[in-house]
Amino acid sequence: MTSSQAATALEADVIIVGAGPVGLTLAMDLASRGVRVLIAETREYAQPPSVKCNHVSARTMEQFRRLGVAQKLRDAGLPEDYPNDVVFRTRMTGTELTRIPIPSRRERYTRTDGPDGWWPTPEPPHRINQIYLEPILLEHTAALPGVTLLNRTQVTEFTQDKHGVQAQALDLDGGATRTLRARYLVGCDGGSSGVRKAMGARLEGTPVIQRVQSTYIRAPELGARVAGQPAWCCYAVNPDRCGTVFAIDGHSTWLVHNHLNAEEPEFDSVDRDRAIRDILGVGEDFHYEVISKEDWVGRRLVATRFREGRVFIAGDAAHLWVPYAGYGMNAGIADALNLSWLLGACIQGWGSPAMLDAYEAERQPITEQVSNFAMDHAQKMIRARRAVPPDIEAEGAQGEALRAEVGREAYDLNVQQFCCAGLNFGYYYAGSPLITHEAEAPPPYTMGDFTPSTVPGCRAPHLWLADGRSLYDAFGPGYTLLRCDASVPVGALVDAAEAAGMPLAVVDLADARDALPEAYTHALTLCRADQHVAWRGARLPTDAQALVARLCGRAARMPEPIPSEACAAG
Repeated sequence: MTSSQAATALEADVIIVGAGPVGLTLAMDLASRGVRVLIAETREYAQPPSVKCNHVSARTMEQFRRLGVAQKLRDAGLPEDYPNDVVFRTRMTGTELTRIPIPSRRERYTRTDGPDGWWPTPEPPHRINQIYLEPILLEHTAALPGVTLLNRTQVTEFTQDKHGVQAQALDLDGGATRTLRARYLVGCDGGSSGVRKAMGARLEGTPVIQRVQSTYIRAPELGARVAGQPAWCCYAVNPDRCGTVFAIDGHSTWLVHNHLNAEEPEFDSVDRDRAIRDILGVGEDFHYEVISKEDWVGRRLVATRFREGRVFIAGDAAHLWVPYAGYGMNAGIADALNLSWLLGACIQGWGSPAMLDAYEAERQPITEQVSNFAMDHAQKMIRARRAVPPDIEAEGAQGEALRAEVGREAYDLNVQQFCCAGLNFGYYYAGSPLITHEAEAPPPYTMGDFTPSTVPGCRAPHLWLADGRSLYDAFGPGYTLLRCDASVPVGALVDAAEAAGMPLAVVDLADARDALPEAYTHALTLCRADQHVAWRGARLPTDAQALVARLCGRAARMPEPIPSEACAAG
């Protein structure tokens, strides 16, 4: 629900500072666990967001499926038949160099060809701009029971003790101050996060990798000037000005990124209009309207801490990096979903506060990995832009050969960021108190590639069940035990979980519709709510209660896995 300001104190289980995609997703997931949430947001209700994120990853869409909002998002954004391709041209209206095919949303579930058509997931990625994404998340979240949204409200300070957090909130319209109380507080308040600063955490890393002069424009006649099939994203490659153009509504609005060079240190170093025309490949007679300026700085910064007692940060408040592979917002949503089930376990009473130690132990190292992937790709793109041949637009056989070579190089370099299976499915958690440590290491991954695995810490590989559901549709709100061999007894674990109040679902995979992925090498694979494997074995450990205690954060060591000599029968 929405609420105007009042003089009385408000209480909840969790205070969320910020109602962007990360804060809203956190609220949705907490609400699904019966957790009462207060969201403090400085903007007015339904105030349009800026034109930032353009991509929702498969991992995020998998969770939006669970939260009941995936189809609403699929139905929004570009027209249903608009290709989500990434194309490289000399200029947007110039000669095509190469194309990375990505299905339109109408074909997203049915097409299996192309560099991301093979992905093992019930929910492929979705190209949708934040101006369409965020209002859907907001409307969905505001209607949930247990969620109170306070707009035009700024959290100015907070204190905490062993029982909870007390925050002071300022009404930005009326000037009144009210008190908010909760057991926990999470800052999802962006790169300039006041919560992070109040925690005493700092952003460390590379403050400037590249500046991008970004402009949101209305140009209804632009599409007609583009030869060939349209595309969601167009890279312009020419010696005058390299840039990127994103289709926003598929008709008349576009976001134009002008990638500044190192010798252009300020956003006003380059004539904006001239740069836009060079990227689009249009003359002075072409009319467009500037809707807004969206200039941004590419960075690689990670917070020194993600937590201080009962206070946490997530999303841009915790990390900022060049948004290659679309993993800015999506990494923030992954933070939120990692934290949410841990908070839910503690608030519901079956989880020990020690479970919360897993959040920083898991997400901070992943943030370092992903941000370095993005920074490495950014450096390669910077070099590629500086190496554009001056005669790339030349006519004749020599020009055609040159364009073909540049096209091949552009495809090979960029297919991994736009079809980034590794970043979606390959990352794993190591060094976590809620993950078994095995001699077998998780398989390495790149931005584009990964090896499915059930090594603890990895994402449980997907498959379709006999009843047509996705494996993840069968996951419970706490832990889920996947049993490849129905003859292996699991009653001791079920009983121990029930005694501890720990939610545990048991899913038999022996009659799955798909062939069981080779990665399921053990008869038993125990998964967490966020789809990551916590433990596996050929049979239960001798002391099932000790395993449950560990899963609930109440024991110092996870039982060792039992080898899988019996799993071949499953």
